[in-house]
Amino acid sequence: MAVLVFLVGYVVDQLTKRWVETTMTEGQITDVLPPLLRWHFIRNPGAAFSIGEDHTWVFTIIQCSVAVFVVVLLFRVRSTVWAVALGGLLGGVLGNVTDRLLRPPGFGVGHVVDFIALPNFAIFNIADSLIVCSMIGIVLLMFTGRRLDGTREVSEKAAAGPAGQGRDVDA
Repeated sequence: MAVLVFLVGYVVDQLTKRWVETTMTEGQITDVLPPLLRWHFIRNPGAAFSIGEDHTWVFTIIQCSVAVFVVVLLFRVRSTVWAVALGGLLGGVLGNVTDRLLRPPGFGVGHVVDFIALPNFAIFNIADSLIVCSMIGIVLLMFTGRRLDGTREVSEKAAAGPAGQGRDVDA
């Protein structure tokens, strides 16, 4: 499941970026669902909200490290929901890493193609959406005690049983 989510996310991200580059000029704005949604073609050298524009290479290293970490985690996953979340994260991270490695101005410092514009908020792409949605899913999985193997963590109170019966927590 993780591989499928990764592949679909990655391919859709790269195809939409290619579509934007071939059908729009940089800086062009096209209303899609005014005033809520526009296509606004920009090339972003930084992270979210163009933070760190002068340190593009740092984001390349961080994203490559995250991709390696996610691949390692995927070998431990036995849960479909974790596989979906991590597959989406990997697709998003590698979508933007591809831009950093292969797009101008050069290897490791390439600018990411962003085009989905929400007025007074941000301009982003499919990869960014995958990263955000996957991280929300991962946080929810962690807060609900879902482990990578699909089991749930049991709180000490629940493990002790009703009215304190069961094991002694302080022992």
